[in-house]
Amino acid sequence: MALERTFVMLKPDCVERRLAGKVLARFEEKGLRLVAMKLIQMTQKQAAEQYREHEGKGFYAGLVKFMTSAPCFVMVLEGASAVSVVRKLVGATNGRNAEPGTIRGDFGLSAGLNLVHASDGVERAKVEAGIFFRPEELVTPQNAIGHWIENSEDAS
Repeated sequence: MALERTFVMLKPDCVERRLAGKVLARFEEKGLRLVAMKLIQMTQKQAAEQYREHEGKGFYAGLVKFMTSAPCFVMVLEGASAVSVVRKLVGATNGRNAEPGTIRGDFGLSAGLNLVHASDGVERAKVEAGIFFRPEELVTPQNAIGHWIENSEDAS
């Protein structure tokens, strides 16, 4: 299994509800490693770049206003199949439809206030990470047990 990096954002509703620690713990408990993380106040420019594909849609202005209204955490996570693992942990977009045990299923009640953004692919993750991080801000995690976590299928 190849290591991947993915971009994740804990949105203003997640931060305002003081759920950031619980959400981050879910990713870490799964075995994903933090490569970069910071608390930001998203600028209009960053929001426009992040949500460019939605420009012109009826919800765009409200989305940008919400995302720039309060701080959010942006991060890059690394692990085996990180993109699909994170998206599965996050759950369906609308918290009312998300499975129990997922982040949105456990903490969300709507589609608009859905707590977390997770990239939908490795290439998109690179683009999104580039909006918020300079390349030198991404670290290569080193730890004594990393090999065992990434190669857990080999242990049996």
